[in-house]
Amino acid sequence: MTIKFNSLGLDKEPKDTKIVVAMSGGVDSSTVAGLMKKEGYKVLGITLKLYDDTKQISQSKQCCAGQDIMDAKRVANKLEIEHKILYYQNKFKHSVIDNFVDSYVKGETPIPCVQCNQSVKFKDLFEESKNLNADALITGHYVKNITEENQNNIYQAEDINRDQSYFLFNTTREQLNYLRFPLGVLKKDQTREIAKKLNLNVANKPDSQDICFVPNGDYASVIQKFRPESLQKGNIKDLNGKVIGVHNGIINFTIGQRKGIKISNDNPLYVIEINAEKNEIIVGEKEFLAKKQIKLKELNFLTSKEEFKEDIFVKVRSTGKLLKARGNIDDKNMIVNLYEKEYGISPGQACVFYKKNNYGYKVLGGGWIN
Repeated sequence: MTIKFNSLGLDKEPKDTKIVVAMSGGVDSSTVAGLMKKEGYKVLGITLKLYDDTKQISQSKQCCAGQDIMDAKRVANKLEIEHKILYYQNKFKHSVIDNFVDSYVKGETPIPCVQCNQSVKFKDLFEESKNLNADALITGHYVKNITEENQNNIYQAEDINRDQSYFLFNTTREQLNYLRFPLGVLKKDQTREIAKKLNLNVANKPDSQDICFVPNGDYASVIQKFRPESLQKGNIKDLNGKVIGVHNGIINFTIGQRKGIKISNDNPLYVIEINAEKNEIIVGEKEFLAKKQIKLKELNFLTSKEEFKEDIFVKVRSTGKLLKARGNIDDKNMIVNLYEKEYGISPGQACVFYKKNNYGYKVLGGGWIN
């Protein structure tokens, strides 16, 4: 029987365990670094520079901005741990920003945080950590990791309001077995309290709120910068195909949106469909947003497909509720049948699969809404 010597489930003493902590400069990752150092692990903090800041960006409430890199460096100095900065601007531009822009131009609603985890943090940083002979890569995500049958699985966090499991559905099995998420069992106020006890300068730092490369939440301005032709006027039509208005660019709209349509009607109108090829917005009343079936592509499974022979739960947006469903898998695609109607399901978003057991809601994987 193997004896587990440390809190990460590795059969080494902490003093003999080398770990990389992904330090964004926020309170969560800084607290993780502090906890690991306090437990006696050999800690290396790594901060990623993902884009070239402007004054406007660095003053907004975002992660990975210029101020955050300095904060991460100060925390590392305070904890007396080694700290490195990796310059991934080109990788981030190609893998995340370009994908974000392309998705909006196609009439979708992308999730850049998933793309960042998939293509930069848990790919390039994962490989860098392996090259450094680290035993594990640690992050400040709010998800629980539980080892079952020698595999590391992720579950919803104890603090449901902070749960980030939705954003990690595309993690590979190899990556997941290497990753650890110590904050999954804590509430946010507990994390801040630990940071205060560790006397970290970021203990009261506000949480990041914006997408890191989108200043003040104005994503349309970012898309216009890279694709100025995307802001072309087009028709707004009703469900019968009648032109009832004009829009200033489909990138200003998402499925389920009500604000900004600017067309009077007896009942509120919502965006029902976005036709990128024809540069059209289709609007209708809320009832026409309801769906009970979702088509998915580019699936990622973290468990056996046998799990899907029974009912599962799905989330179709990060802040959405868990919906009971049944999934039918066909090669690389999947049809999800919901037991109750859901509104505002948008292409480009993720549908993440969960299964409830004694530990909570386990992430089974997910796919992209088609």
